[in-house]
Amino acid sequence: MNVFAAVLWKDLLTEWRSRDRIVAMLMFSLLMVIAFHFSLPGGATAETRHNAPGLLWVAYVFSAMLGLSRSFAIELDNDAISGLAMAPADRGWLFMGKVAANMLILGFVQLVTAFVFAIVFEISLAPALIGIVVLGSLGLCSVGTFFAAVSIRTRLREVMLPLLVLPFYVPVLSAASRATTSLIETGEVPFEPIQFLLVVDASYLIISFLLSDFVLDE
Repeated sequence: MNVFAAVLWKDLLTEWRSRDRIVAMLMFSLLMVIAFHFSLPGGATAETRHNAPGLLWVAYVFSAMLGLSRSFAIELDNDAISGLAMAPADRGWLFMGKVAANMLILGFVQLVTAFVFAIVFEISLAPALIGIVVLGSLGLCSVGTFFAAVSIRTRLREVMLPLLVLPFYVPVLSAASRATTSLIETGEVPFEPIQFLLVVDASYLIISFLLSDFVLDE
């Protein structure tokens, strides 16, 4: 747990000092919202609002990939990733610290994006959306952090990460979009997509936790 807290604090402090990743993610996400608004005909119509949750999660997914591609980049300087791998603790906790830091950074971007999205598409977002976003973000960040570690030493890591992670994002994107659509249209969240998200999140976390030891060895 000490390694978990240390990695979490290190990543958050580094991001607070530089703010390069969070600014890039936020600008990219907001530009996607603006692009969606002007590319859809008729403005904020009923049909557009029906499709809005899917568009919101598409913005979340691509901004997450942009941030995750840089989550291990700082460890490449002076081969610091080897130092992390030598920490006297289970390397799974190192991975969990990375996941937690990525979730907090992505969560801030998602909060601002959702606020702008609600204004642009004239929709009301219930507080229950926070729970859906947390579950969806856990799936995005767990498997995304794992594949960011896998692709970090490749020459084309910015290309490899989307190729590796996008197929695993499909279940998360599908369930989160369904839950968000139901919340916006009916004010209620069905249990089926939430149950599916819980199973996917648990599977991604457990598998990534167990395999992270082998990834850092490579």
